[in-house]
Order: sequence, then structure tokens, then C-alpha cells
Amino acid sequence: MVERPGLRLMAVHAHPDDESSKGAATTARYAAEGVEVLVVTCTGGERGSVLNPSYPDPPSSAEAMAEVRRGEMAAAARALGVRQHWLGFVDSGLPEGDPLPPLPDGCFALVPLEEAAAPLVALVREFRPHVMTTYDPSGGYPHPDHVMCHKVAYEAFGAAGDPDRYRGHGPDGGTPWQPRKLYYNHDFSLRKIRTIHEALLDAGLDSPYGDWVESREAREIPEREVTTRVQVAPWFGARDAALRAHATQIDPEGFFFAVPRDLEARVWPVEEFELAHAHVPVHLPEDDLFAGIHIEDD
Repeated sequence: MVERPGLRLMAVHAHPDDESSKGAATTARYAAEGVEVLVVTCTGGERGSVLNPSYPDPPSSAEAMAEVRRGEMAAAARALGVRQHWLGFVDSGLPEGDPLPPLPDGCFALVPLEEAAAPLVALVREFRPHVMTTYDPSGGYPHPDHVMCHKVAYEAFGAAGDPDRYRGHGPDGGTPWQPRKLYYNHDFSLRKIRTIHEALLDAGLDSPYGDWVESREAREIPEREVTTRVQVAPWFGARDAALRAHATQIDPEGFFFAVPRDLEARVWPVEEFELAHAHVPVHLPEDDLFAGIHIEDD
């Protein structure tokens, strides 16, 4: 195994459990190789529903849900071998209905951008990541917290290295630090889902993805560019353990575990990313988020 001490990766996510379903095997791989990995969770997941039908005792309040999800997050971080930091904002919930109801007062998605980004800018300046990952501008799917997570991470990536920005936040705003690269996660691309779906059918197995493929194709959702594919099959077990740690959110009999891992390792042993910005020379496509980054340049 490659040893990579001195490198630092920050993965910015909206809710506890997102870090386990988006780029999880990549963070586990880099942590195992000696990279310092910090998962940043923007909200406490207070308004999340219990999505696991076998969960025995659903929390009775938002406060109780937040407490349960803090414990789940700690277990998931241990499974991945990463550190984790709460940004401290309140879950916005997923609005449903037509027309959509207004978002609740004080929720993450309604916080002014500079106020929401300030603690992340301070954290970037403290942790000094070489690479940041988050969601693309759509949020990956239209949850207001995911869209806001993108905005906050994008703002922090651009502002943390500028000594004239966010000077009044924290002790003198912190020492400026410019991360070298920013990536967007691409964990549920149509190409991935179709490839695994067809491999399951070819093997004579049921696929949970048929309706998903047809729905995506019918809506003609544009596929974003993939620039970077990281080989992560040996870390599928760590990813799965982290997913199971989120017992309120993840059904152990659900679609996350419907694909035999040997088949997945054969047809899709990677996690995909889109390089959004780089302050180092790059040569695409890549197979490493740290390509072009040299620790001696710090």
C-alpha cells in the first residue's frame, strides 16, 4: 500500500450519512494510506425521516433524532477511519408538495451565504486541506441542504486563501490557506447505474435499478463530466460498514446492498469525481485526487 503522510483531504457533506453514500470508499482508501481525512457535516440531520423500515424505536423529536444521528455519525467515521466535524447548522428538511411549502425559519438553506460559509472558511484555514470534495451545483439531487452545501463549499474553497476575505471571523479570520483542488462527487451517474444494472441482468440476478435507469433516461438528465476515477474496491467493506452505522437512514436489506460485492468490484471498482477547480497543473483523466500535488510545495 502507498503511504501518503502529510496530505490532507476535506469532504464537505450536507447531512450525517451523506459521507457514507458519496465518496466513502475513497475517503477510506486515503485514510488507510496515511492521508489526513476530515469529513465536514453541515447539518445535524434533525429533520431526516427514519428510512429504515426495520428500525426498532424511531426518535420522537428533532432533538432526539439529532442525538441518534450524532452517534451514528461517530460510528461511521470510525468505520471509514476519518475525522469528522459538525458545522452546526439546522437541517432544512426535504419540502414536498405542489406548491412546495416554505422552508423552516433558521434552517441551513436560508442562512445568508457569508454567514454559512464563515465557519467552513475558518476550518479550511485551520485544517489546510490540499483537496476538497463536495456536490455539484445541483446538489446531486434537489435537496435544499445539498444545494446549499455546494454553495458553502465552493465559497470556502475560493475565499479561504484570500487574506482580505472573512477577516472578521475567528481570531483575525485565520491564516489564509488555498486548497489546491476542488472536486464534485459523482456517485450515482447514469453510466454507473446502467452498467451495474446490465451486469446484474446478465448474471441472471434481479436489479433494483431498472426503474431508476428508465426514469433518468426519460427525464433526459444531463450527465456531468467525469475527470477522475479512483480505484476503491478493497474499501467497499469500510463503505458498507459506514452505511450500516446510519441505522435510521439505511435499510440493511435495501438497494445499497443489492449488488453482490464481487460483481461490483468486477464491473465498477471505482468512485468518480469531477475536477471543478485546480491550482496545480493537471493531466486529465486522473486516477488520484492528489495528482499534481507535491507536499514540498506547502
